[in-house]
Amino acid sequence: MAKRRKLIAPSAEDLSRIEEEFRRETTVDSSGIFGSAPIAQVVAETASELDPRSAADRERSARDRNEAEAFRDLTDRGLVMAEIPLAEIDADSLVRDRVILDPEEMQELQMSIAANGLRLPIEVYPLDSATGGPKYGLLSGYRRFRAMQTLYELTGRPEHSRIRAVRRDAATIGGSFAAMVEENEVRANLSHFERGRIAVIASQQGAFGSVEAAVEALFPVASKGKRSKIRSFALIFEELGDMLKYPEQLKERDGLKVASALRVGGESKLRAALEHGQPQSAAQEAESMLRVIDGLDLADKTGARGGRPKKPGEAKPQTVRETRQLPNGISLQSQPDKDGWSILISGQGVNEDAIDDIMEELSALLTKG
Repeated sequence: MAKRRKLIAPSAEDLSRIEEEFRRETTVDSSGIFGSAPIAQVVAETASELDPRSAADRERSARDRNEAEAFRDLTDRGLVMAEIPLAEIDADSLVRDRVILDPEEMQELQMSIAANGLRLPIEVYPLDSATGGPKYGLLSGYRRFRAMQTLYELTGRPEHSRIRAVRRDAATIGGSFAAMVEENEVRANLSHFERGRIAVIASQQGAFGSVEAAVEALFPVASKGKRSKIRSFALIFEELGDMLKYPEQLKERDGLKVASALRVGGESKLRAALEHGQPQSAAQEAESMLRVIDGLDLADKTGARGGRPKKPGEAKPQTVRETRQLPNGISLQSQPDKDGWSILISGQGVNEDAIDDIMEELSALLTKG
């Protein structure tokens, strides 16, 4: 016979112990209700991690995610082209470095765009559109923008109401000016006056501390001689810009003479000549200024002294103190005269730009003492 076991009701302590073990093996949600057992939790977590999609679908989803991240990165770096309505672009947010647009060249550009479309995008940068104005400012591509604008006004075709553009993030206004100048230096050769003008305007608008700093930053690859000429034409723009009718056609040599006259105090006479002369062409305008320059006291510019003129053959022969022959074939000779010292530079490769560079170096050296 099977042995009978005597059943004994659990005590209060036994019930407490059993309940405590049960609590340790189960979870309680925020509402105080017991949740599932541990094995049920494991099954639920495993099921949630399973992806019911096929391998091809998972691969396609991963590729889409990677491409979206790459596109977002390219957009942030300003490497994505977009079609932007012309009305959303302010072409005059920056003062342009180009003074005039040649009508014939603009007509050719319009015909090319009408026939073949816009080959190169413009560059824009975001504006503060809180006031409800245009969203973008034009950074580069002024001629292309104006050509597309004219085409839309003439034809009214929808394809001419938008323009392909690359969005740039111009960190500083100086960067905007530099980017604009850089494009025009490559695509359309600027005159010295236009270069000087944009340097002055960039300085006046606070992009750079001075005209000299603007020239250095806007034209970093130009030779020292070329930057010296740009500074001379910047002076012309500052002193005579409001009087000149044909400044962009002022020849380099004539412009340097005008700048020299301005440096010795000829501004008032030059302004009077321009005001009363009423020139009708660039040649007449330059001639009126050169007449004034010829009438200025040249002693300040040439260092000439008064006194009895020397007779022919009276000049004292100069003695060469030192001659240096450089490896590149250039010869340097120093010699004293009654006014000081002179250095004769000769040889193949010595030209106007080289002399301008040498003058800049000498000026910097002598200024430092």
